[in-house]
Amino acid sequence: MPVESTVTVIDRLPDVSLPDLEGRIIRLVDLAAGRPLVVVFACNHCPYVQWVESGLGAVAKRRSEAAWVAISSNDVGAYPQDGPDGMREQVARADWTFPYLVDATQEVARTFGAVCTPDFFVFDAGGRLVYRGAMDDARPQQDWPVDGKYLEMALDAADAGGVIAGLGRASMGCSMKWRPTEVQ
Repeated sequence: MPVESTVTVIDRLPDVSLPDLEGRIIRLVDLAAGRPLVVVFACNHCPYVQWVESGLGAVAKRRSEAAWVAISSNDVGAYPQDGPDGMREQVARADWTFPYLVDATQEVARTFGAVCTPDFFVFDAGGRLVYRGAMDDARPQQDWPVDGKYLEMALDAADAGGVIAGLGRASMGCSMKWRPTEVQ
């Protein structure tokens, strides 16, 4: 069942670190290094992510002045295809040239308030959130182009020192696959 992201819980880039697919620890503020940063919560199995993944790779290449990162936070116990092997397949299939990080504890997704895949966040060079929403209007089985227009506009705003309010559409996709919590 699709879910939309409607509430933004952060306004600055959190100082978080996660391992990439090779086990290297990547700190998001270091990855940004004074540049705009695009963070996408993604996974391998979601048809909404699969619909835009190649377009995302193309936009990231076109807008290489920004740093880009994908994060997979889904429960791999329930969705093993979203684990590192599936993530590697996705990187190859989508031609992603940016880091793909593993949020095994799901703490980073909770810190961001991510609720679906894909879920996009754009920060300016100072770490201020300028946009949270969809990549573009594309949705599976619809005729809208996968063109990254909202990410492009958000990056333009980040470069100009602006914040995007009311731009585009909310992120929409598969709900985040949270691990069951223990009852105490």
